[in-house]
Amino acid sequence: MSTYLAHINVMLRPLVNDPQGLAVRDGLHALGFEAVSAVRVGKRIDVTLDAASEAAAGDAVKQMCDRLLANAVIEDYEFTVAEVVKA
Repeated sequence: MSTYLAHINVMLRPLVNDPQGLAVRDGLHALGFEAVSAVRVGKRIDVTLDAASEAAAGDAVKQMCDRLLANAVIEDYEFTVAEVVKA
């Protein structure tokens, strides 16, 4: 078995209201960054796991996202999986 690191990005779907993003946008405007027209806030999750292959790790991460890490009703996700090189 090898160790893999998955980087998962979860974002609200485009049509879902993002009050945190609006607050960040307003804060940026208050700091003088008037050129900012929109901000969306999401989350990044890093998961380290052992798997037989990169494909198996990807399948496991997809299941994690579908079952716990992302709300399929209001959020989209994307992820990358890479083998951890041990020194």
